[in-house]
Amino acid sequence: MLVGLGLIASACGGSHTAGTKGPSTSAPAGATTTSASAAAAFGTLPSPCGGGTASGATANGVTDSSITIGFGDDAGYAAAPGLDKEMTDAMKAMITWCNDQGGINGRKVVGNYYDAKVLQVTQVMTQACNDKVFMLVGQGWVLDAGQEKIRIDCKLSSIPTYAVATAFAHGPGVIEPVPGPGDEVPASAAFQLAKLFPDAVQKSAFVFAEFPATRETRDKYAAAFPQAGWKFLKCDQIYNIAGESDWKPFASNLKACGIQSVVWVGSPNPNLENFLAASKQVGFAPQAWLTDSNHYETEFATWNGQNASAGDNVYVRLATVPFELASQAPAVQKYIDLMNKSGGKVALLGEQATSAFLLWATGVKACGSTVTAKCVLDSAAQQTSWTAGGLHTATSPGSNDAPSCGILLRLQGASFVKVAPTTGLFDCDPRYLVKGISTTALTAAKLDANRIATEFGTFTPS
Repeated sequence: MLVGLGLIASACGGSHTAGTKGPSTSAPAGATTTSASAAAAFGTLPSPCGGGTASGATANGVTDSSITIGFGDDAGYAAAPGLDKEMTDAMKAMITWCNDQGGINGRKVVGNYYDAKVLQVTQVMTQACNDKVFMLVGQGWVLDAGQEKIRIDCKLSSIPTYAVATAFAHGPGVIEPVPGPGDEVPASAAFQLAKLFPDAVQKSAFVFAEFPATRETRDKYAAAFPQAGWKFLKCDQIYNIAGESDWKPFASNLKACGIQSVVWVGSPNPNLENFLAASKQVGFAPQAWLTDSNHYETEFATWNGQNASAGDNVYVRLATVPFELASQAPAVQKYIDLMNKSGGKVALLGEQATSAFLLWATGVKACGSTVTAKCVLDSAAQQTSWTAGGLHTATSPGSNDAPSCGILLRLQGASFVKVAPTTGLFDCDPRYLVKGISTTALTAAKLDANRIATEFGTFTPS
């Protein structure tokens, strides 16, 4: 699942620890459960935070009184200031929320922030390793393939918000709350749009940047969408990742090709907004523009309302509960309330970072005094119906399978409107999970028999 510069927001998962068993989650050793933590439930999830008597320096970053983790984003990227900052907003709010309850089993959570600025991922990963943080939690970096050799060499495990590169998505010591592995595609939106526009999807094309993150996503979709009935004509348009001074030639090319459905891989602001405006100027009006969940943004909807509804045919895939339906999901309302209290941005990636923190914290609680990366990952991998208390569709992080459920939204004026399903919250179908795809990035990742990437080496969490 895209973030930032067009990367799938639903990230890949799997315990990546060769199927080892984790501890029971019922009675963490060396800790006590408090009634205060029970009262601070996150939706349907009992709070993993609270006081206790945990002790011992059991791993890097773990002391008698604290656990230090790393998190971060690409907010300092000059071409897109504030890129993915909502993840950091969520992590800071969740750390405060947890510490206000007494930490986890009595240990305070300390967070180190790292800004990769897109192009400095090797530097921030080196710093995190030198800082000897316990784990990376709730982070997301666009060029995460560039970090892997360093991360693996220093044996730093992670429960990230998202993964882009297959090498990281299947990396050793990695597990995610909403899996999106490199060998599978959650294609609910492709099937849903094919049902809505069966003729239009026969005349499709991609618009993407020749950039590792966007290219990998485009290749995955090109391999999977034909199973939903899509046909891609040889009319792909490749743009500069930093944007174009004139988008009209791109729109005119698609119009000349007779394209009726566009799969856009990128970010809404400013690239898609500028492309939509240019398309309107040249009279290119496909029946559908399919984008991913990073386009579910208030700013994008506001732009559409202020620009004569130029994006009214933009469709967005979600695996999370839309904010408009928060009244039906207490966990979503809890997230919104925490963001409003802390002054953070309410956004999908922030919601997903919240899920990553809760999955990590639930594992830490289960480990009691003996907190190790292996213990936390094994505990997280035991979750077979993980929703973070109701933030998103149920997932099984340990299986490393993407979800087969989804929601399709349409941008209409200054609002997002739910299109599918017409009844119920999520539309679920086994067909929506397309497995067994093959891409250049997947081949390069060198998955072993357990679907763990070995491209940059491997390690066993301890």
